[in-house]
Amino acid sequence: MRIGIGLPAAVPDADSRLLGEWAAEAEAAGFASVGVIDRLVYDNLEPLTALAAAAARTSKVELLTTVLNVGWRNNAVLLAKQLASVDQLSGGRLTAGLGLGGWPEDFAASGASRDGLGTLWTATLETWRQVWAGKLSGAGGPMTQLPAERPGLLFGGLAPAAYRRAALHGQGWVAPLFGTSTLEQGANAVRTAWQEAGRIGRPRIVTGRYFALGADADSVAEEYIRHYYGDAFFDAARADTLTSPGQLHDHLTALRAAGATDVVLYPSSAKLHQVGLLAEAVSTAAAR
Repeated sequence: MRIGIGLPAAVPDADSRLLGEWAAEAEAAGFASVGVIDRLVYDNLEPLTALAAAAARTSKVELLTTVLNVGWRNNAVLLAKQLASVDQLSGGRLTAGLGLGGWPEDFAASGASRDGLGTLWTATLETWRQVWAGKLSGAGGPMTQLPAERPGLLFGGLAPAAYRRAALHGQGWVAPLFGTSTLEQGANAVRTAWQEAGRIGRPRIVTGRYFALGADADSVAEEYIRHYYGDAFFDAARADTLTSPGQLHDHLTALRAAGATDVVLYPSSAKLHQVGLLAEAVSTAAAR
């Protein structure tokens, strides 16, 4: 199971100028990926911008979105170009985990409709294929510099159509950032859809968890989780937030058993020493 670390791009009051250093520290510590999550009406950095900053300070680590919300990004051509741009800047290291988005205020602020989202997926994916294949032309001719086969795509969602989409159009599925039973059920469904689609090998099953380590870890985690999720989802998210090396070991073991191939651990604190604390805890967990 590959272990990644989230960038502190959605941690309130984080010094955004240190994001590149965080990514460099993560790569040096041996993490497989650096990840971002996505909101519109929230004090976070725009995810693809954050990954571009991370790309500038790294050379090997995978750049991962878990997930980037397509439902309220209203221009499929622009988004295709943004994804391809980050992929090019990073030398082909972007894997875009994609979802529709679930926060009503994000749709309201963007003016996007929450109706017809299944149809939106179909149209968006076809537009991306056209863009990345160089089939759009302007005064300078066709756009031929965008990669035809990249970036890698993963799909989120908990409906049968989402599992089929992951199997037909992507490298696999992104599970929610809490709920181990949800992960296990979804992983089984995606593997079944993968086989039915005649795909070779096995799908990637990507999930994430929040963490805080060191002094005051529990209070730091609780403050962040409540700020991000509010009261409605606090209990479920906090229950799966990791605040000790022992808890980390047990939870990673459970996630592996539930079918995860990749886990991205998202920080509740933007303090740079969290990278080292997590690297040490992951190393200890692997040795147990």
